[in-house]
Amino acid sequence: MTNTHLRTIEQRLLWLSHWMIHNANHIRPKADGIKVGGHQASSASMVSMMTALYFSALKPEDRVAVKPHASPVFHAMQYLMGNQTREKMENFRGFGGVQSYPSRTKDIDDVDFSTGSVGLGVAITSFASLIQDYVAAKDWGGDRPLGRMIALMGDAELDEGNVYECLQEGWKHDLRNTWWIVDYNRQSLDGVVKEGLWERIEAIFGAFGWDVVRVKYGALQRAAFDEPGGDKLRDWIDACPNQLYSALTFEGGAVWRDRLMEDLGDQGDVTALLDARSDAELAALMENLGGNCVETMADTFAAVDHDRPTCFLAYTIKGWGTPIAGHKDNHGGLMTKAQMADWQRHMGVPEGREWDPLAAVEDPEGLKAFLRQVPFFAAGPRRYSDDYLDVPTIALKVDREMSTQTAFGKILDDLARGTSALAERIVTTSPDVTGTTGLGPFVNRRGLFARTEVADTFRDRKIPSTAKWAFSPQGQHIELGIAEMNLFLALGAAGLSHTLFGRRLIPVGTVYDPFVNRGLDALNYACYQDARFIIAGTPSGVTLAPEGGAHQSIGTPLVGLSQDGLAAFEPAFADELAVIMEWAFDYLQRDGDGDPDERTWLRDQTGGSVYLRLSTNPVEQPGKRQDDAFRQGAIDGGYWLRKPGPNCEVVIAYQGAVAPEAIRAAGLIGQNRRDVGVLAVTSADRLNAGWTAAQRARERGHGGATAHVETLLGALPRDCTLVTVIDGHPATLAWLGGVAGHRTVPLGVEHFGQTGTIGDLYRHFGVDAQGIVRKVDALTSGRAVTVNRG
Repeated sequence: MTNTHLRTIEQRLLWLSHWMIHNANHIRPKADGIKVGGHQASSASMVSMMTALYFSALKPEDRVAVKPHASPVFHAMQYLMGNQTREKMENFRGFGGVQSYPSRTKDIDDVDFSTGSVGLGVAITSFASLIQDYVAAKDWGGDRPLGRMIALMGDAELDEGNVYECLQEGWKHDLRNTWWIVDYNRQSLDGVVKEGLWERIEAIFGAFGWDVVRVKYGALQRAAFDEPGGDKLRDWIDACPNQLYSALTFEGGAVWRDRLMEDLGDQGDVTALLDARSDAELAALMENLGGNCVETMADTFAAVDHDRPTCFLAYTIKGWGTPIAGHKDNHGGLMTKAQMADWQRHMGVPEGREWDPLAAVEDPEGLKAFLRQVPFFAAGPRRYSDDYLDVPTIALKVDREMSTQTAFGKILDDLARGTSALAERIVTTSPDVTGTTGLGPFVNRRGLFARTEVADTFRDRKIPSTAKWAFSPQGQHIELGIAEMNLFLALGAAGLSHTLFGRRLIPVGTVYDPFVNRGLDALNYACYQDARFIIAGTPSGVTLAPEGGAHQSIGTPLVGLSQDGLAAFEPAFADELAVIMEWAFDYLQRDGDGDPDERTWLRDQTGGSVYLRLSTNPVEQPGKRQDDAFRQGAIDGGYWLRKPGPNCEVVIAYQGAVAPEAIRAAGLIGQNRRDVGVLAVTSADRLNAGWTAAQRARERGHGGATAHVETLLGALPRDCTLVTVIDGHPATLAWLGGVAGHRTVPLGVEHFGQTGTIGDLYRHFGVDAQGIVRKVDALTSGRAVTVNRG
């Protein structure tokens, strides 16, 4: 009886997913002339395995990343279960409707991992499994059963490099409880995949310790193989090129018969096997590959009785069960209105009942009873939460000269010395740059994580080393290889721990700042899921002078300025960083609603992740500062380091490591100009976001809405000149001139750097004190000035 219900659900999901796409493209009024799309064929190839997975194999603790192009099947499934609305289904890919690809933050149904067509939804499941093991190993981890982290993927996603990068990381960390289910339909957007890919897949996964389960034949085919002549049919199927199999599928049963008779029909037993079936039955037999057989997939999943990582290579027909099955153009293709009308009759769905979840179901009450008992759905929504972790006061002892990277390490080391609940939940990670990005002291105190203990051989042999790193289940640092995509995927998984596993983590990652761009896709993906973490990019800019242009970041401040879900800071001084990190540990845990803070017009109640752009350059510290204006200004994005007078002619606004140059330049300029101001910008991102938010508020009738940056600059004389300085792209601060209409001179770095001393490079790019002064002198004297940016 179970198989009967599964087949019924399979057909219901096939219909509902395709009708939703058809409605969006051919029935719903169009506001513009572009195709809505929706990937009918890619949905069809997944429907059997998704039915078997969700309605037979899964338990509530399991988590699934659904193939992005199977989003319609996922939403149809949730609609069938009463977890999605018809209104949103009818508005598929429309404003406010179900999303093109499953989204944790945009969809109302129970999406575990957001996915998109870049393979990241596959890779994050391996890191989610690692984080699950991390949580389970801790005394505070609770006793929830371990779930399987599952990715449903298309075979074309195996072209993505991050899929293979994470395989090695999984092997290093003894990956378990991970399933990847490959929709091996052998068709991508531009064509049919190369012959023999399955052999390469098996070899690669096997090399990294995965079990590979090839699901090639469905129940109908296996039964036919047991008939006289069946062995010859199986050999023909195995030898048939992918393109030919797809073409014959599209052409149908009569063509199948002709081709099989031509190749095998002179053998009496094969002829009898074919003659025993009508054209329609023969087509159903040949299209009954393992991944398109719900019974086969359910039995295959049920047969796995271990926790080893497993790759299921499920052979499918792209577009299975529809008139466009097998056609090489069907990836973005859609059924026509005429095809849909014929198919609707074939599917037995009466006109007017297209949206009825149980249309064409022979035993609706029996199906309802079955659905109520499906384990995965019986537990209800599976989004967890965890208690807030109190943030201890961060009081940093500051040396006369200190870099922000050193201050970052000291702050984490001080936390590691303590016993706070927050320190217990910090998990650090870095792509093979732990010791050179400030994490070393924390790791020395808290250790590295592994499910089983691994001794530090150097320590046991009494060989002196600054790194005293032993592995144990109690360790709080996850060691990663040098792949920044893996770093951000790990931070994303750890940053979702409170919702996935019910235990909050405070993930802190470090990376060489220029290499933020190596993992930018995964960083964006983590933010899109609303994962919560701190990422420190250090060292940064041309201030990393001897390393040369390949290791000097230019555009990363613009990443911080533009990335949604990420509050970006670039402090110059240790006390600024201490204030910002204390705020950040709280900000990571926020998840509320409410009106904007009228001081900044930012909706800080919602929380988010934090990006710190740090430097290795020790700078002279300003002395002890604890006033509220300084503390709040550092958080809000800026404060007056030197407040301008009423007749101010020049303001120097700086961000980050160039602070000493800006301060020195202000002193030189102040010798013959009045009331020079120095604006310390700790976050161009938050200043800019508050400014645009305040403008939107004024548009909505809040006439008095004033952003923090407007307050800072509002009292300046109209003819005052702003000079902005940053060790990064000058556009990061150039927009400040638009706040109150001041003439602005943006200084920064626009071209690849080179080796040299900090002084050499600052002079080369015109961001040294003398360069700033020359720029101001040239402007006020009316002379043009050329800065070598070569």
